Amino acid sequence: MIEAINVKVGPQFYRYSEGALDLIPELLNEFQAQRVMVVHGTISWQKAQAYLPSLLNHEAVVHYEQYNGECSYNEGNRIATLVAEKDIDFVIGVGGGKLADLVLYAAHLANVQFGVIPTLASNCAAWTPLSVMYKDNGMAEGKSEHVKRQAAFLLMEPRLLIDAPIEYFIAGVADTMAKWYESDMILEQEEFSKESFPMMARHAARMCKEVILEESTKAIEDMKNGQVTPEFIHVSEIIVAVAGLVGGLGDKFARNTAAHALHDAISAYLPEVHKFLHGEKVAYGIFYQLALEGKWSVIDDLIPFYQQLNLPMSLTQMGVYPMSEATLSDIIGLVHSKQKVHLLPMEINEDILTKALIDLESYLDNKEVI
Repeated sequence: MIEAINVKVGPQFYRYSEGALDLIPELLNEFQAQRVMVVHGTISWQKAQAYLPSLLNHEAVVHYEQYNGECSYNEGNRIATLVAEKDIDFVIGVGGGKLADLVLYAAHLANVQFGVIPTLASNCAAWTPLSVMYKDNGMAEGKSEHVKRQAAFLLMEPRLLIDAPIEYFIAGVADTMAKWYESDMILEQEEFSKESFPMMARHAARMCKEVILEESTKAIEDMKNGQVTPEFIHVSEIIVAVAGLVGGLGDKFARNTAAHALHDAISAYLPEVHKFLHGEKVAYGIFYQLALEGKWSVIDDLIPFYQQLNLPMSLTQMGVYPMSEATLSDIIGLVHSKQKVHLLPMEINEDILTKALIDLESYLDNKEVI
């Protein structure tokens, strides 16, 4: 038996369908919500309101609050303070991944229940019980806040999701595919073979890889055409819900390892990559993870898919490599400091981590794909 696993399956109630948002009054009654705060963004909120008449007309809703665009400690504390001052007993987040993370963190601080309505299918933030923290200026803090609570409800409306910027969906495709590559080497070990929840996580992670590779091209084309098709529904649900299940079922053994650690590090030390979306940076992180594991043939297999989706494959392609030795040392130092990287069943030290990055840049350069 491995050490105890914290299983955090997902929201108490989940629905993905046209008209799902009409369930809000019933759900607010179920959770006995009397004073509700809706935290929202800007453009996404303008689009979402068309699908929220039941929320906008609900007598319990008393306050709307626009967030500052970042899931930061300052913003989390600001929202939590407002919740206390206005005696709010339920918070609803309407927006993308950073907003979902912010609402989770603020609800944790304020000790209230919360629900999430995604306006993007770009990651699994709406599902997972953790918040990736950023500074107020958008630079990464390099760490996440993990809590025990999860959303009281998660509602997804496909007509709202398909109207989102296409680049966020593509970034979500890459972020979701990472679920398999980051957990594969860990969960293939014999010690996990009879562990029920890690094996369920492995099955979900395999779904993430297979559905993405088989159906995402069609789903992206459908999204460009504004058509809610079975492929779009399937892929967007994999991005938000099934990807979230991977870490929920497998805990730290299936959440993320080198790909996300590298994402955190370049986000913390390279301001130039701030223009890239989370999933785009994770896409590069997948290649870094595979280089670290010596799986160069898998990189070769993925290159055409990356090129088709215009995903970044290297730091050179992102315009930040070569870099100074000091910056490289800072990046590798942050990766090395992440406990999750050391869950990989292989020797990990700063020299090995550095060599993987340098070798990856050289390998792709020699293939003339960067």
